[in-house]
Amino acid sequence: PAGMELVPFLQRCIQLLLLPIHVLACLGLWDSFYKKVFPYIMAKVAPIYNHKVYKQKRELFSSLRKFAGPSGQLLLLEIGTGTGTNFQFYPPGCWLTCTDPNPNFRKFLLKSLSENRHLKLEHLMVASGEDLHQIRDGTVDVVVCTLVLCSVTNIKKVLMEVLRVLRLGGAFYFLEHVAADHSSWTYFWQKVCDPVWKYFGDGCSLSRETQKELEKTNFSELNLRRIHVTPYWIPTSPHIIGYAVK
Repeated sequence: PAGMELVPFLQRCIQLLLLPIHVLACLGLWDSFYKKVFPYIMAKVAPIYNHKVYKQKRELFSSLRKFAGPSGQLLLLEIGTGTGTNFQFYPPGCWLTCTDPNPNFRKFLLKSLSENRHLKLEHLMVASGEDLHQIRDGTVDVVVCTLVLCSVTNIKKVLMEVLRVLRLGGAFYFLEHVAADHSSWTYFWQKVCDPVWKYFGDGCSLSRETQKELEKTNFSELNLRRIHVTPYWIPTSPHIIGYAVK
């Protein structure tokens, strides 16, 4: 839109409004506080979000079984498991490895597991998507990542780790909010809110071009489509959904 030159001015206005948080962040105090609070917020927000994308998630994950290994078992790694909101969509007998860099999610995740008895937990690890060294090369059938690539430090590194741990013919499933069309007002507001959004989304960025990173990664096949999640006016409405095959 024509008003892009207003972005820096509006960014500064919002930063002024949130000055106390900005100061705490600069002192390194906000992050440790918010990491404790964030799981409680997600435990409330995640079910609302899940309800909105229930149909899309059910359809996306309905094909998981076809990536089971030769033994018929499905070894699934979820990056940034959070509160475990995807568990209900996974097929029975699925062997799970869950990773999240925030240890404060643990009790919420264990609660979700107790409600989803059809799954078997193999490992529960505190780890970031950029460094999954505890998982050996080519040992995973499926990697799942939903609403995580927006907040990782290095998206390219995460995708390289995904490729490393996947077996040949394994798949990477994703659902992520992304940058809107650059000529839209949604993109304008994404850019305005971006500098402060990270404080409330635990490092989350509103205007990541995740699709471009996926296209640059060496997958043999990429199935991706764009969707919008209601309400359409919020900056996190534009999404990509799909899976990529190694």
